[in-house]
Amino acid sequence: MRKLIFLICISCTVSVLSQEQQTEDLKVGLVLSGGGAKGLAHIGALKIIEEAGVRIDYIGGTSMGAIIGGLYASGYTPKQLDSIFDQLDFDVLIQDDIPRSAKTFYEKNESDKYAVTLPFDGLKVGFPSGLSKGQNVYNLFSKLTSHVNDVDDFAELPIPFFCMATNVETGKEVVLDKGYLPQAISASGALPSIFSPVIIDDKVLVDGGVTNNYPVDRLKRLGMDIIIGVDVQDSLKSKQDLQSALAVIVQINNFRTINDMIEKRKKTDIYINPDISGFSVVSFDLGRKIIDAGEKETLKVMDELKAVAARQIEKARPPASISSQETIFVENVEIVGNENYTRSYVLGKLKLKIPDSISYKLLNEGINNLSATGNFLDINYRFIEGDDGNYVIKFDLIESDVRTLLRLGAHYDDLYRTAALINVTRKRLFTNNDIASFDFIVGDNIRYNFNYYIDKGYYWSIGLNSRYNFFEKNVQIDFLIPETISEPSVPLNELQLKYGDLTNQIYLETLFRRSFLLGAGIEHKWLRYLSRTIGIDDDNKPGTIFEDTNYMSTYGYLRYDTYDDSFFPSHGLFFDGDFHFYLFAHGTNRDFEEFSIAKAKLGYATTLLKNVTANISTEGGFKIGGKNTRSLDFFLGGYGFQELNNIIPFMGYEALSLRGDTYLKATLTLDYELIKNNHINISANIANVGDALFENREWIDSIDYSGFAIGYGMETFLGPLQLKYAYSPEFDQGEWHVSAGFGF
Repeated sequence: MRKLIFLICISCTVSVLSQEQQTEDLKVGLVLSGGGAKGLAHIGALKIIEEAGVRIDYIGGTSMGAIIGGLYASGYTPKQLDSIFDQLDFDVLIQDDIPRSAKTFYEKNESDKYAVTLPFDGLKVGFPSGLSKGQNVYNLFSKLTSHVNDVDDFAELPIPFFCMATNVETGKEVVLDKGYLPQAISASGALPSIFSPVIIDDKVLVDGGVTNNYPVDRLKRLGMDIIIGVDVQDSLKSKQDLQSALAVIVQINNFRTINDMIEKRKKTDIYINPDISGFSVVSFDLGRKIIDAGEKETLKVMDELKAVAARQIEKARPPASISSQETIFVENVEIVGNENYTRSYVLGKLKLKIPDSISYKLLNEGINNLSATGNFLDINYRFIEGDDGNYVIKFDLIESDVRTLLRLGAHYDDLYRTAALINVTRKRLFTNNDIASFDFIVGDNIRYNFNYYIDKGYYWSIGLNSRYNFFEKNVQIDFLIPETISEPSVPLNELQLKYGDLTNQIYLETLFRRSFLLGAGIEHKWLRYLSRTIGIDDDNKPGTIFEDTNYMSTYGYLRYDTYDDSFFPSHGLFFDGDFHFYLFAHGTNRDFEEFSIAKAKLGYATTLLKNVTANISTEGGFKIGGKNTRSLDFFLGGYGFQELNNIIPFMGYEALSLRGDTYLKATLTLDYELIKNNHINISANIANVGDALFENREWIDSIDYSGFAIGYGMETFLGPLQLKYAYSPEFDQGEWHVSAGFGF
C-alpha cells in the first residue's frame, strides 16, 4: 500500500514539473551594437544563435547593428544576410558612385568637366555635410525590405524591432520604432562626416552610436527575460596605436561608450564580444574574417544559448515572403515636396515614363541621377503594391536650399595648353527647373562658356548657349593655302595662327526611350583667324586676316551614350550625329554659298579579359556645296583637347596637321588596368582626309594617314592624366601627346 502511494506521488510530481516546463517561455531580446564594418560580426553571431535554437523575440540595434538587426527582423536568415553582404561592393555603396551610363546628358557633361563642386550661396564657400548622401544605401535597403514596405510599426515585423539615432540639433538619442524601415536604419547608420544626416519628422538624425551604441536598457524595459548582446565596439588603444590625429579623436570619442559599457554589460545575460581588434570601421574588404570572428566567439557560449532555448516554447518562425523579382510594373508615381521643381523635371531625371515596367537597377540609377543634381537634401520613396501586383512609388522629397555653386577644374592639352576653370552655377534663376552656368577659363588662352537651360525632363527642354574659344598655334604653311590667293613670296615652313570662335545657340532637345537625346536649334558663329607671320593688314601692321565672318545656320543632332566612363570605357555604346545647314554669312567671305556639313561618330567598348578592355570607334564627315567656304573644313591632328568646330583629334600628328572637306577615321584602343586607376594602353588610328573624297571615290582606294601610340593613363580627382607616345609611318617620326584633367 505504501509503495502504491509513493508511486502515485512521484507520478503527480513529474506531471506537475512537466507542465511547468511546458508553460515556461522565456522572452529573449537581442541587442546589436554599432561598429561600422566590424558589425558584420553580427551575422556570424546570428548563425550560431539560430543553430542553438534560440527564438529571438525583440531586436534593438544601433548603426551597423540596426542594419543587420533590421534585415534579420524583416525575415532574412543569417545565411541570406551572409550572401547579401558578401556580394556588395562597399566602395560603390558608400561613395554614392553613380554610373555614368545612368546619368542624363546634362549630368554627363557636368561630371566630365568639373573636379570640385562647392556650395556658394551668399558668396560664401560651403562644404558638404558628408562625403556621401547615402542614396545607394537607401536604395539597397528599399529593395531588400520591399516585402515589408506596408509595415509602419516595427513591432509588427516578423521580429519586433527598434533602432537608435541621434538628433544633431539637440544631441539627444532618438528611438526609431515606427515609420519606414529603410529610412530608419539609414538614419541609425549615418556615420557623421561619412554620410549626410537623414531627416525624419523634421529631425536631423545621424548615427545612433553618438548617444547610445548599445541600447540594452530599452530592451529591458520592453519586458525581456533574457538579453543576448553582441558588442563590436572599440576598446581603448595603447600609445603604440595612437600615432595619428584620427586615432586620438576616435580614442577620445570611445571614452564615454567604454565607460557606459561597464554597467550595460552587467545588464546583459549572455554577452558576446568578438575579437575585432585587427579591424576598423571601414574594413569591409575583410568582411569574411569579421563574420568568422562573430561565429567563433558565439560558439563559446553555445551551452548557455542551448539552455535558454530549452526554456522556450518552440515556435516556427513564419517564412518571410521575400521577393526575388528584379522588375516591377509601375502604374503611378506620387511626388510630394517638390515646390521648386516640376513633376516632369523629377520624372525626367528618374527616366520614368508611366505606366511602364522597370528594373530595380534602372530605377536605382534614375534615383541616383536625381540625387546627383544636388537639388534635393533627401530623396525618400516607398513601394506600394496593389492588389493586381502593380506598384505605386511614393516619393517624399526635401529640396536643398543651395542655389549657387562654385566649381573648379584644371586642364592641359596639346592645343589649348594650360587652363584653369572657374565656374559659377545658379539654379532657379528665373523659373523652376532652370539653371545658369558660366565658365571662365584662364591660362595660355582665355575662353568662356555660358549656358542657360530650362530642364523639362521628357518634354522639350530649352537651352541658350554662348561660348568663346581662342588658341594660338604654329601650323604648316599648307594649312592656309585654301585661304590665300597665292603662296607667300617669302619661303616659310610654319606660320603663327591666331584662331578665335564665338558661337551662340538657341536650341530645343528632348529625351526618348530613356537614352536618346534629340535636339535642334539655330546658331550664330563668328569665326576669325589670322597670322602675324606674313602680310600687312589695313593698319599697316604685320599680319593677314584669313577669316572674319559671321555665319548663321540651323542644326540638328542625335546622341546616344551608355559609356561607363568617358576616358577609359570598359563597356557601352556611343553615337553622336550632327547636321548643320549654313544659310548665309556676312564678313570677309563674300563668295558665300549655302552649304551643309554632316558628321557622325560611333563607338563601342567591351571587356575582353579581366582588366583588359577594347574601345573601337569610327567617324566621318563631309560638306555638301559651298566650295568657296573653306574655314569650316575638317582639321585633324593632336590629342586630348575639347573638340571645336571640325577640329578632330588624330594621334601621331600635331593638331591641325591634316585638312579637307571630307574625312573618315577609325580608332582601336586596347587598355589594361595594371592596378586600380592606372592604365597602360596601345592605340591605332587611321584616316582619309581630303576634298570631295566621296565624289572622287578616294575614300576607299587606300589609307592615307595612320598613327600608332602607346600610353599611360591615371584616374585622379582632377580628371585623367594621359601620356602617349605616337608614331606616324608617313612621317617616320614620333609625337608626344599629353593631356591632364577633365576636358573643357
